[in-house]
Amino acid sequence: MTQRAEPTLKPVLNRLVSLDAFRGFTIMAMLLVNNPGYDQAFPDQLRHSPWGHFVTFCDLIFPWFLFMVGVSLTFSAASFRKRGGARFSYFMKALRRCLLLVFFGILISCSLYKRMAIGIGGVLQLIGLAYLAGVFLYELPKKYRYGVSIGLLIFHWLFIRYAMIPGVGRGIFTEEVNIFQYINKTYLAHWHLAGLMSVIPTAALVLIGTFIGDLLRDKNKEPLSKLKSMLITGAALVIMGLLWHLDLMMNKAYWTPSYILFSAGTGCWMLGLFYWLTDIKKWQKWAFPFVVYGMNAITAYFVSIIVRIHTAQEWMTTNAQGDKITLWQAMLDFWTGLAGINLGSWLFTVSYITFWWFILYWMYRKKIFLRV
Repeated sequence: MTQRAEPTLKPVLNRLVSLDAFRGFTIMAMLLVNNPGYDQAFPDQLRHSPWGHFVTFCDLIFPWFLFMVGVSLTFSAASFRKRGGARFSYFMKALRRCLLLVFFGILISCSLYKRMAIGIGGVLQLIGLAYLAGVFLYELPKKYRYGVSIGLLIFHWLFIRYAMIPGVGRGIFTEEVNIFQYINKTYLAHWHLAGLMSVIPTAALVLIGTFIGDLLRDKNKEPLSKLKSMLITGAALVIMGLLWHLDLMMNKAYWTPSYILFSAGTGCWMLGLFYWLTDIKKWQKWAFPFVVYGMNAITAYFVSIIVRIHTAQEWMTTNAQGDKITLWQAMLDFWTGLAGINLGSWLFTVSYITFWWFILYWMYRKKIFLRV
């Protein structure tokens, strides 16, 4: 699981710096929104939007990561083929990666709920399954991949719009009543498979990422031409997402097609921005903090959550009033006592993100990169 870079080379060489930087940006954003101080100190854009409201920045972070899974997939597939690896071996490696992600996701769920919580509804589980679907579908010729990605989204839309919910009717899509909730509770929950339907739209999102990955790998196109294509593609996807939103609202919980397209479009723009700054203009120093996160994404996400749960949120201490509180609460109290609720909450979160950055920086300097 531990991969070491050549000792004579810096890890960012021979890689697409923009992809590592954008990945690191999303991981840092995940840590930001998942580790707030007091809620009142953070703006709505750093929280998931309520049902029926337009998406926030927080809602875009996870789909951006899935989008990059598709982009990265094209590079890993090309690298494997260049080494002359057998297709069966590649598929087995992808299956192993999927199972590891599902396993790590289950460990997080068990740690969060303090009980056995076997299921596939978590972040890492969905990443693993969508990635595995993307690996197999990427074997299709490009024109068929276009058809499959569109077909998956249309199927998802038709299912929401016209599937019959017994005893309720067709096309009901509310927070309390919808076809996915019915299927999860009636059929999938018993087998610990609640959330499995989300693989359909997220696989489409990964496929959209593969088109951008193919574009970036195209040696016949100039960098500026690639950037222009990314920005135009992003605009087209955003417009299609907004138009589809008029019929079926953007919804993160059930990955509606409008949400998928809008997220993919904004992901194109974000990757395009990083690509222009780091790979075209070669302004790479400013992106280094993101690259450090991006090169060890699994450590930044999985390890930071596990360590937080089983140390700061379990270890107890005594405050000045003699009350038993968690170390996590003690750190929050320290910062808010020093700078007030609003600024102290931000200092608490930033200090946590910075703490993990230094750990990842040490790994970066030692050329230790944990992959699954």
